[in-house]
Amino acid sequence: MKRFENKTVLVTGAASGIGKVTSEQFALEGAQVIATDINLEGLEEAFSDAKGRGLKIDTRHHDVTDKAAWDRTVDDIVANHGHLDVMFSNAGSADFELCENTTEEQWRFVNALNVDSVFYGMQSCIRVMKERGGVIVNNSSIAGIIGEPLLAAYCATKGAVRLMTKAVAIDCARQGYPIRINSIHPGWTDTALVQGLVAGLGEAGEAFAAKTVGNVPMARLGKPIEIARPVLFLASDDASFITGAELVVDGGYTAA
Repeated sequence: MKRFENKTVLVTGAASGIGKVTSEQFALEGAQVIATDINLEGLEEAFSDAKGRGLKIDTRHHDVTDKAAWDRTVDDIVANHGHLDVMFSNAGSADFELCENTTEEQWRFVNALNVDSVFYGMQSCIRVMKERGGVIVNNSSIAGIIGEPLLAAYCATKGAVRLMTKAVAIDCARQGYPIRINSIHPGWTDTALVQGLVAGLGEAGEAFAAKTVGNVPMARLGKPIEIARPVLFLASDDASFITGAELVVDGGYTAA
């Protein structure tokens, strides 16, 4: 039997990169996946092939910075599928910018997308999971553990996700809720987000990318599938005694 047979899984930020690949991996393991993104056109395009191969992936628009949208999405999933078993809170963004040059608008946006969304997601999912049980995996980053250049705002948000995950996991466990909550911390991964960040540096981008890869002991960027598989592990019964933990997947970057 596949690990997620008869399970319903919600993945946010699923139109590309880690979210897209993780959604496909859950579906390949038997799950009914609800893949969401604010970019509905891109989302539907991303999964047209997977749906054609018979994978159970539903797509829907979802603004993760909107608390009411979270409640609607989660309630619709339960109404249509009977239960929500796993939620991977993956949506997020970043900009390269010095602290002194970061505008208030940029600061508010990255906090809304990277922190508020995770908080709202946990609130909504705990509400429907606390009786039947479930698993939440929040996408943090190595930038939630160490400081990274030009990413002060991003580091702040991912550090918030890291500790918020631990606090809520403890609360759920001590309340007797059968819910596990953990965070995953990808290192530099070959995604559209990272490619866009590097491209935004212009002529300095190539040197930055070379230096970054040079600091990874495994001497390469990660692949989205290499993040997706650990997410599935955390969401599976193989991780049944793991909650409030952080799983670093970075090719040795933070260990060096």
